[in-house]
Amino acid sequence: MKKLIVLTLVLSLPVLYACTRSNSQPQSATTEVQQTVIAKNVAAEDFEKLIKSKENAILLDVRTPKEVAEGHIANATNIDYFSPEFKAELAKLDKTRPVLVYCHSGRRSGNTMAALQEMGFSEVYNLETGIVGWEAAGLPIEK
Repeated sequence: MKKLIVLTLVLSLPVLYACTRSNSQPQSATTEVQQTVIAKNVAAEDFEKLIKSKENAILLDVRTPKEVAEGHIANATNIDYFSPEFKAELAKLDKTRPVLVYCHSGRRSGNTMAALQEMGFSEVYNLETGIVGWEAAGLPIEK
């Protein structure tokens, strides 16, 4: 009978140890903070609303200087997508501010949106049809 009790105790110890071990860890050690990331393609009308509603946003034109000279959205900052310093210039932008990015037709700005996400920007909007769609919607440009 003593052997049975000892055997039961010996077999129970690892189970008891494992249960007390997992419960002894502080709750905060297993909790991770989730950061909300917004990366969204938007139509011209919605892009215009974002420009008006996101007061601290960076409006980013990633076309060439020649394209910008032909017409651009007011108050846009230009960083040439084809520049060798393109990613270095993007890295200088404030990651805490929303970025509204556009190009000619939406392709370069879509790629830029992905690059900004990889760099840690948490809120990026791409004008999905570029300035072509902006103008087609009858929205204003500056020359």
